[in-house]
Amino acid sequence: MKMLTLDVEYECDFDLFGVVSSSREHKLAWTLNHALRLRLVKQQDLIYDLLARGRLVISNYLHTTEAITLRLLRNRSLDPSILKKPFLAPDIKEYDYLIQVSNGTGALASDEILDRLTRLPEVQYACQFDPNSLKFKENLLF
Repeated sequence: MKMLTLDVEYECDFDLFGVVSSSREHKLAWTLNHALRLRLVKQQDLIYDLLARGRLVISNYLHTTEAITLRLLRNRSLDPSILKKPFLAPDIKEYDYLIQVSNGTGALASDEILDRLTRLPEVQYACQFDPNSLKFKENLLF
């Protein structure tokens, strides 16, 4: 029997930042709320069932207005996993958290966010990524 596969290309129209931080997620969310004047609110965890391979449970904080949507995502699964790489974005597993920004302008433009992130004492390192260059970019589409 002939097997067919469907290859779909996704375009990601958001900015993506990787953050290295030893802080717990609620502490980092609180810090970002004060530093960036946001209101990140804990949402239901994202659950990815990867059939027989296991599942990922990702912590999810959301700030949304008419103009912008910002998510703080933990990169590593909360549940113990049998996966070799239990990460939301295995390409950039060195980063503890991911920040996804859609329609960022003004004080929340990508350059301004990166500058503010690097100045926070809770953040050891921050970097911006092109989400379209990631192999597992479909994990970041909600």
